[in-house]
Amino acid sequence: MSTNGKSAGPRPDDHVIVLFGATGDLARRKLLPGLFHLHVAGLLPHEYRVIGSAPKSSALTDEEFRADARDAVTQFGITKPDDPAWPGFEHRLSFGTAEPGNASELQAAVQLAEKEIGCSPRRLFHLAIPPAAFASVAGMLGDSGLAEGATRVIIEKPFGTDLESARVLNRALHAVFDESQVFRIDHFLGKESVDNIVAFRFANGLFEPLWNRGHLRYVQIDVPETLSIEGRAAFYDTTGAYRDMIVTHLFQVMAFVAMEPPVSLTAEHLRDAKEKVFEALRPVDAQHVVRGQYQGYRSEPGVAAESDTETMVAVKAEVDNSRWQGVPFFLRSGKAMGASRQIVTLGVHQPPLRMFRADLPDPAADRVNEIVIDFADPGSISTGFLAKIPGPELALGHATMRFNYKDSFAMANALEGYERLILLAMMGASRCSPGRTGSSGCGRSPRPFWTTRRRSSPTPAARGGRSRSASSSRHTAGTCPNVSAAVAGNEVGITGARRCALPLCSAHPCAASSAETWKFPGSGDRYAFLGVKGSPVQIRPSRRVFRTLVPRDGNETSHDHSHLAGMSKASKMAAMQS
Repeated sequence: MSTNGKSAGPRPDDHVIVLFGATGDLARRKLLPGLFHLHVAGLLPHEYRVIGSAPKSSALTDEEFRADARDAVTQFGITKPDDPAWPGFEHRLSFGTAEPGNASELQAAVQLAEKEIGCSPRRLFHLAIPPAAFASVAGMLGDSGLAEGATRVIIEKPFGTDLESARVLNRALHAVFDESQVFRIDHFLGKESVDNIVAFRFANGLFEPLWNRGHLRYVQIDVPETLSIEGRAAFYDTTGAYRDMIVTHLFQVMAFVAMEPPVSLTAEHLRDAKEKVFEALRPVDAQHVVRGQYQGYRSEPGVAAESDTETMVAVKAEVDNSRWQGVPFFLRSGKAMGASRQIVTLGVHQPPLRMFRADLPDPAADRVNEIVIDFADPGSISTGFLAKIPGPELALGHATMRFNYKDSFAMANALEGYERLILLAMMGASRCSPGRTGSSGCGRSPRPFWTTRRRSSPTPAARGGRSRSASSSRHTAGTCPNVSAAVAGNEVGITGARRCALPLCSAHPCAASSAETWKFPGSGDRYAFLGVKGSPVQIRPSRRVFRTLVPRDGNETSHDHSHLAGMSKASKMAAMQS
């Protein structure tokens, strides 16, 4: 790729693009590299300008902004600044400060850009800023007159902290913009591989008939991350993993997985189909939630010394309709985990296997049918099944069929999530928008998740063994939930083993006084588990639902049962059963 103008398809109208938060992490990692990739691919307008904006305290000159953009593209871009197309992109960059009550510099920068382009280009405002600033920036755009004419605004998640705050934000936006001008984006929904969930399911008669409670016994959506909060304490400590990931990302992916066939793939029909999933979503039971915090989180700059914000969360959700009744959806995400993955796993009911050999080395791992959708770019889909092992006897072994995007199509044509969303916003298409509130799942989940937290004393959980607290005489059937929870490297494991290894609220009899935390292998961090409302935390998944995401060879997803080594057969089965 060396010159722009490669695309033979339609381009957006001429644009002035304003990036609020242009000095922030999102602009550096995603937006500026993404815009340059679109420029090289010939997908941006024939004439456009990109104006970075931030408060006066973070002001840059045009030259400094261009230097920052070069550094960002060098570090994070698919196409690097040594491409011959860079000068043509760089000269389109400028900077203008703006803050509530003083937008004069940004106004001047926009006017100059529009004069250079000529005619009447559209304006696109991308608000890559903390959610608390959305309303004030929207008001500033209205007061300064920048919102007048052919304008659109992109808003990043989260869209409020609950349904009511999302509605308050909507009212503030609608005081300045018409709904048709507002693009609420979730970069997960911009992924090619998330779109492929729709194609995989609805375009293939081989799989759509399986997509119901008659054939599926569980659905898992796992997004562990190796990153910590990376200097985002001001945002993260008031948000937490539940609102940052579960509500704004994983519930949206769940809606794609669970929705009924839409009438068409238009934005309106897709949103209607997803909204029906949220309407059928049962309120999440606090007893079906596990929260954790990695040790060292409270030492992060900007984090409160007694912060009870979760950095890991596992949730059991239920869609109460005729298709999904009784099928648990397990949504899990965490920071500072052992590996980064973005995976949907659909577990298929197992047929009777009495006729086959019953002494396989690892029944829980080998006797499983799963469809695994990896929606991390570039993405893949694999199906697990049982096949005959060569030999004189009809013995079974686990096998996998796998589709890899990178091996099957011209990946040079693929766009990263933010690139697709910016392009769709310029074209006026909102097919990947989460919806008008963007928080349907949040609005139906119990507020006490983040308003009544109490810090618990962490207790150790040994994989395959008993914790110190498990041997306590205080643990009786009436007070100790038969549940254990662990974060093993990048695995969140919750099983029904007959021991208590999960610390609860400090008032609960199972909360031991031990100062130990449980160290999970595969990572240098430690996780302490946090109670929810002082109630016992119970998740009763299907057998072996919580699966290891550590790759066997760096490519395939494998199952790790090394923690069962040395245990008796009865103990192994107890550890794997729910």
